[in-house]
Amino acid sequence: MNIIIRRLTANLLDDYLCFFETDAHADNPHEDRCYCVGWCNADHRIEMGFSSPEKRRETAIQYVNTGAIQGYLAYVDKKVVGWCNTNTKSDCLNCEGWLRFKSAVNVSVLDSANKIKSIYCFTIAPEYKRKGITSQLLERVCQDAADEGFDSIEAYPEQNFVDVFSAMSGPLDLYLRNGFEIIQEVNDKYKGKYDLKYFVVRKFLK
Repeated sequence: MNIIIRRLTANLLDDYLCFFETDAHADNPHEDRCYCVGWCNADHRIEMGFSSPEKRRETAIQYVNTGAIQGYLAYVDKKVVGWCNTNTKSDCLNCEGWLRFKSAVNVSVLDSANKIKSIYCFTIAPEYKRKGITSQLLERVCQDAADEGFDSIEAYPEQNFVDVFSAMSGPLDLYLRNGFEIIQEVNDKYKGKYDLKYFVVRKFLK
């Protein structure tokens, strides 16, 4: 199987939208076209566009065209079969996903001399899961981040991984076998309603 990985750009917008409207969550009864708009370089203390699939789609178009959503698409035979959302950590601290689920992560290491890439989620089409696509996406993220001068890469896997539906960052083992280290263990509650338990893992590139 020949897998081609491409960085998301505005000219791949139609492929991006099609993936989320067809295969991205075809086996997940709880997901309704997220378009991954919650994890991006945008200040969601000010703007919100998530109340319906139609509004999320409109927001996604805007974010892809402006570069707010960043990441990589995996293709097989010219069809998108996978997606990784990854962006500069310091640019995304006010996005919806971070404000809801990652606000307990230590950000004291962030300064002008410490550039960190964050990995927020992987999404793989059902028939292409367990075929190594996630690992290839992760490898590309790490390689490009190193080439672009990032100091390290972070990800946020669940402490008790059950499945990719509830833990879109993937399992801890994915990162440990690719050179990441656990640097923080987070135990928090979202609005006091349910537990948030995840690791912060980091791979140093310099």
